[in-house]
Parts: sequence; C-alpha cells; structure tokens
Amino acid sequence: MIRILKLALALAAMMFSQAYAQGAFNKTLTLQGVNFHVTCANEGSQNTLRIVPSGAVHNVRNIEQEIDGSVIGAEVADLDGNGTPEIYVFVQSAGSGSYGTVVGHAVNRGSSITPIVMPELTDDARASSGYMGRDRFSIAGDRLVRQFPVYRDGDSNAAPSGGTRQLHYRLVPREASWALQLFPGETKDSR
Repeated sequence: MIRILKLALALAAMMFSQAYAQGAFNKTLTLQGVNFHVTCANEGSQNTLRIVPSGAVHNVRNIEQEIDGSVIGAEVADLDGNGTPEIYVFVQSAGSGSYGTVVGHAVNRGSSITPIVMPELTDDARASSGYMGRDRFSIAGDRLVRQFPVYRDGDSNAAPSGGTRQLHYRLVPREASWALQLFPGETKDSR
C-alpha cells in the first residue's frame, strides 16, 4: 500500500512539473548579433514578462513588465530595415475571448531599447468589425501580421461564421519611440 502511495505521489509530481513546463514560456531569439531571452511563467491571468537582451548591445537594462494574459509566442525581426532588430512578444488574455496583443521593443544603435506601441484594434472600426479575439500573430517580410476569426451577429463564441481577417502592420518611427501602424491597404478578409 505504501509503495502504491509513493508511486502515485511521484506520478503526480511528474505530471505537475510537466504541466508547469508546458505552460511557461522560455525562448532565446537572435538577430543581427542581438540575443533576446524571453521568459514568462504563464501562471494565471496576470504575469511578469522578462526580456534579457545580450550580444551586440551595450549597457542595456533587462525588460520586466506586467502583462494581462500569457505569452504564446515571440519573434525577432528588422521590420524597418535599419540594421537593428526588434523583439515582438505575442500575448493572449485569459478567458473565452483570448484577446491578443503584442509587446514590442526596438534596439537603437545597440545602446538602448525603446518600447514599440501597438494601437488598440478598436481604434479602427473597419478592422475591428466582428472581432472577438483568438488572434494569431506572425512576421511576414517587413510586416507584422495579425489574423483572427470574424464573428457575425448571433455567432456564439465557439462558432464564428464570418471567415478570417488578416491585418498588416508596419513599424514607423515616432518622436522618441516606435509604433506599429495598421496598413489598411493590405487588410484581407477570407471565407
């Protein structure tokens, strides 16, 4: 009996550690000599995102910020083609909608890192029409791509019937920062 109990406890501990490992995000990405080690425990609806830059960056502080949701992916790119990389971390909120957002940071001449602002999707009525979450993000060439199912009036959260919308964002400089700007000419709906 004690042997069975020990075996059950060992099995439970192993399952718990595997579940935790599958939920946590831990990835190192490299571009143009700059490494970004991205970690997030992904425990619950509020988490701490950590980005540790290294390599061809000097005196740059680690990034630590609270996020609403869990990290579901990350990519590095040089969307503006200036020879220095950006890190894009894809975040999905908790709950049935699983709303997505992007946390981005740009390297500036190897000596500083600046946040990249992503506008709220609801700022654009056409782009957000039928939006109820379930975003997927990727990098394609010099664009950040956001895809999500389109919901029509009366659709349940589990059954969108309006096809898929694909939005393209480009990286643009601001006075003292960077921003992802929706590129409306490349918005596509498919069924």
